[in-house]
Amino acid sequence: METVTIQLLNKRALKLLKELEELHLIKVTEAPKKQTQSLSDRFAGKLSNDAAKALHQHVKTLRDEWERDI
Repeated sequence: METVTIQLLNKRALKLLKELEELHLIKVTEAPKKQTQSLSDRFAGKLSNDAAKALHQHVKTLRDEWERDI
């Protein structure tokens, strides 16, 4: 058996595939849906509180340097 991935360009194509499946010529399976996870959920808790505070302070300092007149 061989597995192929196709892209349907017309709604009638799905109907044709379903008919082929009913004739036991093919089996239609759907690809598993990927769960998308937000970045905040993905990286939550990766930094310790102390490291996060230090990083936040460093970014704040850098931003302040951009705002001052040179």
